[in-house]
Amino acid sequence: MFQPLPTSPVPAARENASPLVLPLGSGITDSLLLIARILVGYVFVLGGWGKMIGLWGFASYLEGKGVPFSTGLAVVAAVFEFLFGLFLILGLWTRYAVLALIVFVLIATGIAHRFWEFEEAARRTEAIAFNKNMAILGGLLAFFAVGPGRFSIDYLVARKRN
Repeated sequence: MFQPLPTSPVPAARENASPLVLPLGSGITDSLLLIARILVGYVFVLGGWGKMIGLWGFASYLEGKGVPFSTGLAVVAAVFEFLFGLFLILGLWTRYAVLALIVFVLIATGIAHRFWEFEEAARRTEAIAFNKNMAILGGLLAFFAVGPGRFSIDYLVARKRN
């Protein structure tokens, strides 16, 4: 499930490598991964919570975008976004949570941020939101690549098994 971060690159490459490409110490890396998980996960927790407390407005928004079964999908999307954001923060089933959030972001972006359909100022606003979502996808892919780090439930579970 969880693969620990490598502590050093291939030894031969390390001798000639710039300090900018070498890994940080594991304590620093794990601390930064925790902070990054909190920051990225917070976006989803906050967004999901906002959708849950304004569920009927969110359902109406989806209906206006032509999404079928908007009320049921609004409930699913709100809970999905909130829970998987929380899982990311906690480092619980992190890679599964990341995959789920990637799917969520792709669907949400396709529904809400089709900037090419707008005119002038609205186009710029939606393009910014679209590009923000692309940056979030980049962060999620990085979490998928490196895992949650030591300060996570996944790490504690893996350590307990060994």
